[in-house]
Amino acid sequence: MKLSEREWLIEQDKLEASGKFETCFALTNGYIGIRGINEEVFCEETPGTYIAGVFDKSTAQVTELVNLPNPIGLRIYINREFLNPLKCEILEFKRVLDLKQGILYRKLRLKDVKGRITTIEGFRFVSMNNKNLIVQKYDVVCENYSAVLNVESFIDATTMNSKDVPNDRVKHYDIDEKEDFATGIYLGVTTKDRKYKVGIASSTEVLLDGQGCSFNRFTKDLGGIITENLEVEAKEGNRYEIEKLSVLVSSREKTNNIFESSKNKLKEFREKGVQKLFSEHIEEYKRLWDVANIDIVGDEVANKSVKFNIFHLISMANPEDEHVSLGAKGLHGEGYKGHVFWDTEIFMLPFYIYTNPAAAKAMLMYRYNLLDAARENARKNGYKGAQFPWESADTGEEETPKWGYDYLGNPVRIWTGDIEYHISADIAYAVMNYVRATDDIDFLLNYGSEIIIETARFWASICKYNKEKGRYEINDVIGPDEFHEHCNNNAYTNYLAKWNLLKASELCNLLLEKYPKYFEKLSKKINLSDEEPFVWQEIASKIYIPYHSDKKLIEQFEGYFNLKDFVIKEYDQNNMPVWPEGVELDKLNNYQLIKQADVVMLLYLFGEEFDDQTKKINYDYYEKRTMHKSSLSPSIYALMGVRVGETNRAYINFMRTALTDLEDNQGNTHLGIHAASLGGTWQALVFGFGGISIEKDDVLSVNPWLPEKWESLKFSIWWKGNLLDFKITKDNVEVKKRVEKGNVKLKIKGQEAII
Repeated sequence: MKLSEREWLIEQDKLEASGKFETCFALTNGYIGIRGINEEVFCEETPGTYIAGVFDKSTAQVTELVNLPNPIGLRIYINREFLNPLKCEILEFKRVLDLKQGILYRKLRLKDVKGRITTIEGFRFVSMNNKNLIVQKYDVVCENYSAVLNVESFIDATTMNSKDVPNDRVKHYDIDEKEDFATGIYLGVTTKDRKYKVGIASSTEVLLDGQGCSFNRFTKDLGGIITENLEVEAKEGNRYEIEKLSVLVSSREKTNNIFESSKNKLKEFREKGVQKLFSEHIEEYKRLWDVANIDIVGDEVANKSVKFNIFHLISMANPEDEHVSLGAKGLHGEGYKGHVFWDTEIFMLPFYIYTNPAAAKAMLMYRYNLLDAARENARKNGYKGAQFPWESADTGEEETPKWGYDYLGNPVRIWTGDIEYHISADIAYAVMNYVRATDDIDFLLNYGSEIIIETARFWASICKYNKEKGRYEINDVIGPDEFHEHCNNNAYTNYLAKWNLLKASELCNLLLEKYPKYFEKLSKKINLSDEEPFVWQEIASKIYIPYHSDKKLIEQFEGYFNLKDFVIKEYDQNNMPVWPEGVELDKLNNYQLIKQADVVMLLYLFGEEFDDQTKKINYDYYEKRTMHKSSLSPSIYALMGVRVGETNRAYINFMRTALTDLEDNQGNTHLGIHAASLGGTWQALVFGFGGISIEKDDVLSVNPWLPEKWESLKFSIWWKGNLLDFKITKDNVEVKKRVEKGNVKLKIKGQEAII
């Protein structure tokens, strides 16, 4: 195994328990997620093992992604004494995340209190080719001594959620069985509420020159931990190879016998061997990187950070499972309980639409498969149609906690699950975004149209007519900016609702005209009346959007401009805004300061519907008042900064979003990856600096701008079945077709072309 070039490497040079590195070095394949802890598992670390879709509630406030038993434990003993790195002189330490190959490399050179020097060097990976598999391979050299080495491999079922937070600490599973099956060990658990079953089987070998060399093997049942121990008569200078394979299988896979399934898969992988498993793994990464890679020439920090963002995006997706989606913290930690928000459809999904359409479709199918739950959610709240929950897990029920803490640590009521409605339109928008880019009419006919029509029904039922003012209103809401609660007529929410209603009406006409059999079938299924599309048009024509035409300013919500005004003037060491003097953090509802892009988000999603002056005026106004307390925010300001000509601020915001986790500029990377920021970073590059936008009649417009030190920007996207490669310099835009399905209409810096 050879590490990739430096531009692909994220390095850690000091051995320390670091929540940031545990998250940044997490490995996942869309099915399994393993946090980047050390194999020895130091007490300050937070082990995290997650399987997509395995949720449980038990005594937690809400259903959450279960922190399962840790399968990667490995410890070395010298003459039965634990070689504890924290009690040794560390002569050399390095951990490296190789983004290109999807491996976490580690080298430790230790000198213990008896002067014995030991080198441990190797890697682990979560297989992209075999979704149930984790591989660990380490070489151990006793540099100046001979001794009996004891290699202890363990599966640790003492893990729990929120282990360091007494109020939230929960053990979500019970141990069913532990087995020693001669070639490995097995531990099975069942979650307490949902009754998901998970089996973990692991097998460890110690090799010298490719041959097994242990003289003794024994296992220990230690209650919450099961261990497999191999003893080796180690000679000075010899290189001993430790190979550990672990298999995780859950009842979500519909297997009859999890123990047998785990054991059989493990046997199959052992027979293949680590080298073959590694080759298959990196070949899959090569295939994914072949489309997803972005190269920025001339800016090393930007280039590496972008690759880091893309690595975690390509690692998280699972096109094979249409019953899971991407949580706001990925499979990297317990932040936001593993729940799915609007982050997925608006921030992450575009990356997959344009680089891995099969993964994008699977995520939209997750929403479709929970459409009945969204209907029930609307019914319970007194509405019609489908109301998607603000936070979703495995059942589609609303999973938002009712209580949390403000910036001062005071308990506060969380209202997002009650009144942050815009997610229903966000999902409908994502459906059309996917269909437009892929021409997947089959998806639209069989699944997407039902989502769009049912969400339109929801908006039609929540809009209230104000007779006095002759308009429809949506009151008592939270928009994307969550500093402000119980607002009336949030511009983003109302505009998305209007779009959703009009799109549903337009879609009904399209289906009736071109696909009458599908339309008839759908109409019967959902009991759609002939009048409904006309009602939607009527409501949409009268939805109130708070817009001040004299100033060309969109008011974030009705009454926003009457709030006390503060303008941001200071920034911290990470170039993030500092609270203006005089702001009381428990009274943010009273100020014009906002958490994240709201109006500016609207201007991005519907850019073709606003003139350049309107975009510029609103960008300037809200940029000075946005605290970026959500990682979703900087990417949108970067993208829109390019589009309105504020290129200096665009680059600053781009680096904020690109370095969100690497620099931990939100201060909470330890809770998991900022998945929406990863997707936002990609969008800022491709749709901002790369200048890609979609004009009427599906013309692909390219109008880029590159920062001064960027020599070139290279990226690829799928567009209507064509794979297009872009190379952009300050003077030229080069577009090539790598996979061809048909002609592509382009407009390059205003000049029309067809390729």
